[in-house]
Amino acid sequence: MCDTGFLKVVFPHLDAVIIDRVVDEGPVVRVVARTRAGPLPCPQCGTVTTRVHGYHRRHLADLPVGGRPVMIELTVRRLVCDNLRCPRQTFREQVPGLTEHYARRTPSLGALITWVGVLLAGRAGAGLLRRLAVAVSRTTVLRLLLATPITAGPTPEVLSVDDVALRRRHRYATVLIDAVTHRRVDVLPDRHATTLTAWLCDHPGVRVVCRDGSAAYAEAIRHGAPDAVQVSDRWHVWHNLAHAVETTVVAHSTCWHAGPGRTTSARQDRTRSRHAAVHDLLAQGVGLLECARRLGWALNTVKRYARAESAESLQGPPQYRRTLVDPYREHLRHRREDEPGVAVTRLLAEIRAQGYPGSATLLVRSLTQGRADPARTPPSPRRLVAWLMSRPEDLPDHRRRHLNDLVARCPQMTVLAARIGEFATLLTGRRGEDLDAWIKTVRDDDLPALHAFAHGLENDHKAVVAGLTLPYSNGPMEGANTKVKMIKRQMYGRAGFPLLRQRILLL
Repeated sequence: MCDTGFLKVVFPHLDAVIIDRVVDEGPVVRVVARTRAGPLPCPQCGTVTTRVHGYHRRHLADLPVGGRPVMIELTVRRLVCDNLRCPRQTFREQVPGLTEHYARRTPSLGALITWVGVLLAGRAGAGLLRRLAVAVSRTTVLRLLLATPITAGPTPEVLSVDDVALRRRHRYATVLIDAVTHRRVDVLPDRHATTLTAWLCDHPGVRVVCRDGSAAYAEAIRHGAPDAVQVSDRWHVWHNLAHAVETTVVAHSTCWHAGPGRTTSARQDRTRSRHAAVHDLLAQGVGLLECARRLGWALNTVKRYARAESAESLQGPPQYRRTLVDPYREHLRHRREDEPGVAVTRLLAEIRAQGYPGSATLLVRSLTQGRADPARTPPSPRRLVAWLMSRPEDLPDHRRRHLNDLVARCPQMTVLAARIGEFATLLTGRRGEDLDAWIKTVRDDDLPALHAFAHGLENDHKAVVAGLTLPYSNGPMEGANTKVKMIKRQMYGRAGFPLLRQRILLL
């Protein structure tokens, strides 16, 4: 026999039964217990009875103790119903929280297996459970996981909708979450408008729906929740503006790339000659594959040069790591501008007086690479777009000056930078009512790519205005999609949609 107080601490869920003894059988701990005597109601008619028909012995696997599995050997009663009209003459008693019909494990152990399956799925979950002294197969983990009921919460008033790739470019699903509490609401098997429309019709009460620029979702919301306010996600609107800005930057690359006093490297000259060679052949009507054969290059290389409108769009600045010379770069540039033939030894003495701790070799290497040349190497179009789309106060001083110099070389670039700043003010200041004035201003500019962007805003005008005004967005949905990608990678794409949906909603 064991101390009663100790057993209550180790087996608190066995408080409803009488523990006769705990047997140490080496690899397994066996708990011998029996139910308490007392009247019980019939589960069929509710008649209370104390008549015992017989006894049954059940074996239940329980949570492990001390790194060893626990087996509960429980003796239960079979009682006789005193109601002669009851179709159920006898019944076997169940202990709440300990036994279930036909179960061979306790609810506590079943809950542990289920949640390990939610976190790790089948094979990985079964491996972890074996280390915890719970011997189950991966199919058992998945079976308990799929059998777990999903509690249907209330329909959120502010809903966020987005798609997630089940198999990229082939199959997609739709994830629905509460945009306020971030609770995952449901997962639909596709991203068709009819599917989302049916869900919205079955779940009335949605007042606001946050979405991206998908036309299918917009149509589904109009039919399924016509009174709901559609909110276009601000990040997607800003992302679409970035595409328009990149198109404009590439179109005017000859303007902002031009400038006196800029030295060219052998790599830049080679890029220009290759670009010219490819476009000369294309102008003669030669196909891409034949160009690759004549020039002796890979087909992808020829395609890259063919897609580029100018050689400058292919030329990016060299990528250097930070060195000890970087803090003194501006001083070196000014000195070489004022005195082009200044000796390196004099420059070394000057920056050492300012605290330069490096060697002369490092300084010579930096000067040889051109990192202190007065003429700055223009950035790639994508990097210039990143500078234009960044807050001016977030850019370093030298980069901001470089950006201002590049923008000032082209009138269209100057106007583009101004329009980006104005739209950023609308976005951050939640000034959706000023969107029409911004679109009208863009229409008067010589920026075709921004005209296309403005046309897209007009096609989704109400949703964009709501997105620039209301505080809701699809930001929480991006976090949910990241978790979905983690779940997919854990299962290596081998699981079906029901299992994926179960894990998304339970995790």
